[in-house]
Formats: sequence, structure tokens, C-alpha cells
Amino acid sequence: MFQVNLKAVAIYFATAFLAIPAVAQPYAYITNQLDDSVSVIDTESGKVVDTISVSGKPAGIAVAPDGTRLYVSTPEANGFAVVDTKKRQVIAKVTISNGALGIAVGVDGKRIYVADWYKNTISVVDAESLQLIKTLAVGESPSGLVVSPDNHWLYVANRVSNSVSRIDLNKLTVQNTAQVGEHPFGLTIDGRGERIYVANVKSDDVTVLEAASMKPVATVKVNKLPYATALALNDSRLLVTNQEDGSVSVIDTQTLKEIAQITVGDKPEGISTHIDDRHVYVANWFDNNVSVIDARTLKVIATIKTGQGSRAFGQFMGK
Repeated sequence: MFQVNLKAVAIYFATAFLAIPAVAQPYAYITNQLDDSVSVIDTESGKVVDTISVSGKPAGIAVAPDGTRLYVSTPEANGFAVVDTKKRQVIAKVTISNGALGIAVGVDGKRIYVADWYKNTISVVDAESLQLIKTLAVGESPSGLVVSPDNHWLYVANRVSNSVSRIDLNKLTVQNTAQVGEHPFGLTIDGRGERIYVANVKSDDVTVLEAASMKPVATVKVNKLPYATALALNDSRLLVTNQEDGSVSVIDTQTLKEIAQITVGDKPEGISTHIDDRHVYVANWFDNNVSVIDARTLKVIATIKTGQGSRAFGQFMGK
């Protein structure tokens, strides 16, 4: 008769479950412009676990949807670098122009979009071949870029033109342009693709655009020199970095009112939200570190030392 060794079975299942790796926490990738590097932060340990050399004064950053690649704008190298996140090294350099700053990647990971600050254009690059597909004219000094959740639209903040352009990514044409506040720089879009939040550096406020109509629905006053934005807690909170006074403004997206100001480091710039939708990471350019904010308690819970000139302009949270 077939007999089961219960002890052996128990040991088998115990070791089988032990062999399954725990789900890793994502990494935050911080461009350090003055160090020519990218700091890799393990968000579980709250420590920098590696530093990747990226020449050309890296500023903007976008993480591929699958987390395997980083696209880092390198203004002084006339384009952007492609970083393999497993090897943690640059595997390609793409020449666009010396005005490369804002950078984004499509939701499907197939295209990279680069804003040219000097030529007033957006370059569309194939992510596999790294070849230029098309160049589109937008407003003056394009900076922040964000792709809609359905991968249909690209929104561009045109700093000198005080506007946001909307590009149809199927037709690769500019479909609409909306006027916003003075000197828009960073922007973000909600998870439903319904609202765009634009940080206006010179007018010290945030313009809220209805995505469908491209019309402003509100202007929310924040603090001095708002630079970039991120959403948290199921899009109920918008966090805005204020460069001039070392703070982050918190806006209730239902009432469209500022509800708090959180002190962070000196000259906060880039900002991204952890996949837990609660913890928000802020790159502090002058303090060379990253502040971690709990969006529920509205408090800084950690400060992580990075490199010189931490900017991390764009979506820097990986997988």
C-alpha cells in the first residue's frame, strides 16, 4: 500500500514556500546633476544601495513601466542616457540636442519623449531601436512632460510661453494648447486622466486643467517657486515642491485648497510617489538628499543622503 511520509511532505512544503522570494520594494532613482550620477535608493531599507555614473549633468529622469530601464536626460551630453537597472550601468547614449531636459516614457514602454529647452521641440524616440521617430514643435522652453494613463496624450509644460501643449500620440500632432500660470515647469495627471496639475514657478501657484477640454478649472496658491508635483492617497492629495522656501505644499484635490506646508530640504525639486501610494519622495537640490513624506500624517519620516545636486526631475520611482 502507498504510504505518505507526512514529515517529509511537511518539510517539502515548508522549504518550497521559503524558496519563494519576498516581493521586493521598489527603488527610487535620483539624478545628481553636480556629481554626474544617479543614486539608487532601496525604499525598504531607506538607504542608497548603489550609485550609477551618468555623464552629461543628468537632470530629468523617467523609469520604464517594467522597471528595467532608466532614461536620464543629459543636457551637457546633448541627449539622454539609457540605464539598465539590473546591471546598474549606462548601456546606451542617444544624441538629441543640448537642450534636453524633461523626459518621459509611454505607458506601454515603446516610446521615449524628450523636451528640448532651446529648440522648443519634443523628440519622439523608439525605445527599442533608440532611433528618432519625429520632432514636434511646441511652446517656448518645454520642460515637464507627462503621458496620460491611456497612453493617448502627452502633456508638455512650456515655461516661457506660460502654456501646456497636448500632443496626440497616435497621430503625433499637437492637438491643443492651454494658457496656465507664469512659467509652468512640472506637471502630473491623475489616475483617471481627467485632471492635470501644473506647477507655475513665477506665479507661485498650481493651475488645475480639465484634460478633456484643456480649460483651467482652478488656480491654487502655494508657496515660493513651485517646481514639480505628485499625487498620493488615491489622488486625494497633491504635493508640490516649493524651491525657494524648502517646503512642500499639500493640496486637497476635492476642495482644491492648500491644507498643509511641510518643511523639507533646501531647494526641493523632483518629487515622486511610492507604489504604496502613501510615501512621497522629494529630491532636495541644495541639501544633496531626499526627504520621505508620509502623505497620511503629513510629516517627514526619513531623510536619505544622496549626491551633489539632487534634482530627479520626472517620474523616478521604479519597481
